[in-house]
Amino acid sequence: MSAALITATVISLGGLIFSFALGYMAGTADEVFRHTTLAFFFTMITLLAHSMTMFYLIGKGRAIRDAVTEGGLTTDAVARVSALRGPVFKLATVAIALTMVTAIFGGGVDTDVIPGGFHAMLAVLAIVANVVALRAIVDAFNRSSRIVDEVNRELGV
Repeated sequence: MSAALITATVISLGGLIFSFALGYMAGTADEVFRHTTLAFFFTMITLLAHSMTMFYLIGKGRAIRDAVTEGGLTTDAVARVSALRGPVFKLATVAIALTMVTAIFGGGVDTDVIPGGFHAMLAVLAIVANVVALRAIVDAFNRSSRIVDEVNRELGV
């Protein structure tokens, strides 16, 4: 599951970058429409990927807590896996918010209410936030996998 979530996040990030490039180079109404359609699609994929990642980390913490409780283990695995969620939740939430605001303000650019430069600046910030969130997600998944392996060894599985 973690590989699928990382893949979805990487694809969404690549799509956002591609959408940014299309928007930056758009000169005709058809190119703007292509940019808008693609950007909207990858915004939705980004929101889905980050939301599912948060739910996955919640579930992973719950599964580890249940295993530790049922196995009668004395370990700090539950606290360590719970601590992994904080940075991911914060960074993914910022990435989601910036991606959504960029998409919403993109509509303002299309109606000449918002300057294109402001929308482009937001897009760059959204892309950077998604890169930072991706790094935190990969780190959290790697660490949580090691914690699961540790709990499994202690359980004799």
